[in-house]
Amino acid sequence: MAISPTLPITLHTLSNRSAKQLLSDLTTLYVTHRTRISRTVYIALFAALVHRIRNAIKEQKAAAARAAEARRRGPTLSSGGGEVTTGSGRKKVELNREFFRNLGRLLRICIPGWKSKEARLLVSHSVFLVLRTLISLYVAELDGRLVSSLVRGKGKAFLKGLVWWMIVAVPATFTNSMTTLSLAYRTRLTNYIHNKYLHNMTFYTLSALDDRIKNADQLITVDVSKFSNSLAELYSNLAKPVLDLIIYNWSLSRSVGGEGLFAMSLLVQLSASVMRAMTPPFGKYVADEARLEGEFRFQHSRLIDYSEEIALYAGHEAEKDTLDKGYFTLIKHVNRILRRRFYHGVMEDFVIKYFWGALGLMLCSVPVFFKLPSTGTGGAKSDHTESFITNRRLLLSSSDAFGRLMFSYKEISQLAGYTSRVSTLLEVIADIQRGHFEKALVSSASTEANASVLSGRGELEEGEDIRFQDVPIVSPNGDVLVKALSFHINRGDHLLIVGPNGCGKSSLFRILGGLWPVYGGKVRKPPSEDIFYIPQRPYLSKGTLRQQILYPDTLLDMRAKGVTDRDLIAILQSLGLESLLGTHMHNSKAGYSIDSLISPTDTRASRSSRQETAGLDLEAEWTDVLSTGNQQRIAAARLFYHAPKYAILDECTSSVTAETEKVMYDEAKRLGITLMTVSHRKSLWRYHGWILQFDGQGGHVFTRLEAEKRLRLEDEREELDLRLRGVPEIEKRIAELEAGG
Repeated sequence: MAISPTLPITLHTLSNRSAKQLLSDLTTLYVTHRTRISRTVYIALFAALVHRIRNAIKEQKAAAARAAEARRRGPTLSSGGGEVTTGSGRKKVELNREFFRNLGRLLRICIPGWKSKEARLLVSHSVFLVLRTLISLYVAELDGRLVSSLVRGKGKAFLKGLVWWMIVAVPATFTNSMTTLSLAYRTRLTNYIHNKYLHNMTFYTLSALDDRIKNADQLITVDVSKFSNSLAELYSNLAKPVLDLIIYNWSLSRSVGGEGLFAMSLLVQLSASVMRAMTPPFGKYVADEARLEGEFRFQHSRLIDYSEEIALYAGHEAEKDTLDKGYFTLIKHVNRILRRRFYHGVMEDFVIKYFWGALGLMLCSVPVFFKLPSTGTGGAKSDHTESFITNRRLLLSSSDAFGRLMFSYKEISQLAGYTSRVSTLLEVIADIQRGHFEKALVSSASTEANASVLSGRGELEEGEDIRFQDVPIVSPNGDVLVKALSFHINRGDHLLIVGPNGCGKSSLFRILGGLWPVYGGKVRKPPSEDIFYIPQRPYLSKGTLRQQILYPDTLLDMRAKGVTDRDLIAILQSLGLESLLGTHMHNSKAGYSIDSLISPTDTRASRSSRQETAGLDLEAEWTDVLSTGNQQRIAAARLFYHAPKYAILDECTSSVTAETEKVMYDEAKRLGITLMTVSHRKSLWRYHGWILQFDGQGGHVFTRLEAEKRLRLEDEREELDLRLRGVPEIEKRIAELEAGG
């Protein structure tokens, strides 16, 4: 049977009509039950959100349980009342409950209250964010009216809209700078850390008794600054996109319907989940980069601190290898981050700019091709144009907001890295102030007996005298040098401490100075302000000559004590340091000499007085200007000014003459200072009434020192030693004489 050539065309036409009719019937059915379908979709969406939150909470609890189990099973060493994990694993930086807890803690420091300056800055910035979003919404509507007027050929309406466009552009381009807020955060956080770090010798115990923080300087100066900048910028990068998404999507839903917006949001969410799953852990990378930067900086600081020793050993090549290794380790890590960011950026650009852009065009076409109740009845071509342009502008703004929200995930990850490092510093400082230290111990310190000593704590009380009763003396690396030290001195009982290097003298001083914990026994000592320590090489601060004598007091403290410049000059003159007040000294920083401060009309006496007083105002790098002997004299002047009840003199006269040494000890005893001296000079024996002698094997002897008797015995011992050295020569000569006879 022949087939008519018009039959395929007829079937095709029927097929098209049936497809259109089917689409029309489905649309009518959807519109009829639209409310029920929307409710079902929103209920399902809410249920999915609740389920996802519950799963996230379960994952966090499981991760916390696994971490607790790992800590419980890991090998630990007791040190200072706590446990030290010996594993080498580092804390993982994640956007988890710990991150939000740490961030909340830092926020309470940066924004202490709603009446604070930081809170006012934050509120003002939020107001500007809302105004900018509302202006952007008005600009989108104005954009649609402009294009509609252009299509209709209404020049007057077009020009009027253009004028409004230019007027609105003025407040729309206003950007509230976050520099002030960032600086306020950093100031508040830095002051808080300084108060903690410089309280009760925490800066010392952090470096000497704990191994968790190796570069506190970088954490305080660099990471706090980066955290403050990141926190200030993140608020703008999060609050503005979220606000834009809410307002723009609400406006879009009025034009294109909530269903189309929901369908697009679902596709966007799915693609965003895929992107998030493929996003590298940038937070961990940032934390590792900051750590490597700190280690590289610490290596350079170490090179500067030990430059003389390295130069004497000619170790520049070895140090260069160490620095190069640290630098290339850092660069290798940075290159790895850059490669990961490149691949991740390509993926983000494709998904955000093109895939989401195509979805947006489909969404904007809904009012043109479908007549839903929420989209109106259609209208003229220009109405379609105005609606399309407005929706397109709103969609672009919404997409841009969502894109910025997606990109902010990396910024949040960076903030997590900085938050982790700053929070770790605060946690370690809090641990140290509670008496909990974590330090890697040497093998001998990990024995059961030593570990039991290190895990204990003794009694510490304040009093007028110094008493040690069964107190263990421990080295910085955990070795127990003396298991039970016992001695007692009252005010005026000058004590001489002798013994080989590494026997425990320095650890004893750290306990007396309040730097070292008491691991056992009982210690009674005066308050730390009543004990003054003078090392062999004293610390000289930056500032004037007067400040070197007063340190750590200030000029106001000096005046409160009733001390005048004439008193300081008398101290310097008694120690033979009047040359430092002479006219040959020149203030290189201020650019003047002493002579320039004195009037030519002054009398000789007043000229000399003013010259000496002006000499106290000279500034110099005193460590470089003064010899070791003069530095020790400055330390003695500092001791005379403070006049404490007790003074620890650690080889502090090794570079001065015997006459100066006599002046130092006579004047100290005249001021009523009880001396505790570490020295092997016999000339100092006569200034002390007691001796504490360590043998370097864990033993010690505490007894009264009778200087004259001990000196006679020492002279007799040296004379006998000299005679004994000549015995072999005498015996050899006798043998020669007998052989010759």
